[in-house]
Amino acid sequence: MSSFTLKTTHGLISITDNSLKNDKPALLLIHGNSCSSKIWQHFFDSEMISQNHRIVAFDLPGHGASSNAPDPEKTYCQRGYAELAVYILEHLNIASVVVLGWSLGGHIGIEMVPLLKPTTSQAHPIELKGLMLVGTPPSLGKEQIASGFKFGDGGLGHANMENWTDEQTIAFARNCAAARKEECYEEWMLADAKRTDGRARIMMGNVFAGTEDAGPVGVDQVKVVETEDVLVAVVNGSKDQFVNLDYLDNIKWRKLWRAECIRLDGLGHAPFWEEPASFETILMDFLADCAKEE
Repeated sequence: MSSFTLKTTHGLISITDNSLKNDKPALLLIHGNSCSSKIWQHFFDSEMISQNHRIVAFDLPGHGASSNAPDPEKTYCQRGYAELAVYILEHLNIASVVVLGWSLGGHIGIEMVPLLKPTTSQAHPIELKGLMLVGTPPSLGKEQIASGFKFGDGGLGHANMENWTDEQTIAFARNCAAARKEECYEEWMLADAKRTDGRARIMMGNVFAGTEDAGPVGVDQVKVVETEDVLVAVVNGSKDQFVNLDYLDNIKWRKLWRAECIRLDGLGHAPFWEEPASFETILMDFLADCAKEE
C-alpha cells in the first residue's frame, strides 16, 4: 500500500492506493463531510478485500491530509469533487471501477455517473461497474433534502456551517461515524473535524441546497438513480442518525442491487465502521456482481 500526493487544479490531494493489479474492477472509496480517508482503514486492512481488488481512497480538498482548495468556488461542491475523483482515476490508469461513497461521498458518487458515461472524446474511458451508497439519500435542493435527511427544514443542520464551536466539533466527531459508541470512537475523528476547511462545508451546502439568490446546482440525483443503467447498492444502518430510510424506499431505482435498500440492524450512519466484518461480506458480494456487469 502506498500513500502519495497528487498536484491537481483542486489542490494537493492525498491518495492511498494498494496498487493491486488484476482484471477486477478497482474500488474507489469516497469519504464524508469533515472526515478523511482514515475512515476506510478497515478495508485496507482486510485481506478479503485488499487481496482481491485494487483499493483507492483520497482525502477531499479541505479535508484530512489534502490541501485546501486554491479555487474554493470551483472545488467545494459535489461537481468539483466528482471531477477530481474522475481525474484521479484517469491519472491512475484505472479502466473499470466500483465507487463506494459514504454520506457526502455518496452524493459525489452519483455526480460521477454522467461524467463516466462513455463518449467518443474519451481517450481512456473508465467503466463504472457499480455504485454503493451508504448514508446517502439522493437529493438536490431544499425540498428533497428535507425529505431525505432528518434535519427537517431543507437545511443540513450544522453540517454546512463554516465555523463550529468546540462543542459542535466534538459532538460531530462522536456522533457521525462513531454513532456515540465509545468503542467506535478514535481521536483522529476529532482531529479531522477540526482540520476541515469550514468553507468546504458552507459552500458545498449552499450549492447543494440552494440559497435565496440562486437555486441548487448539480445533477438531479434522484433522476440519475432512477434512469441511468448503473448497478446501485443501497446499504445503511437501521439506526442511521441523519438519513430518512423510508425516503430511500420510495425512490424508483433503475437498477437496485438485490431489489431492496438494505438495512443493517442496530447500526448507525457508518455501518462499515461499526461492524466491518459483516459489512465487508456484503461489499464483496456486490463487487462480485459488479464484475459480471456488461
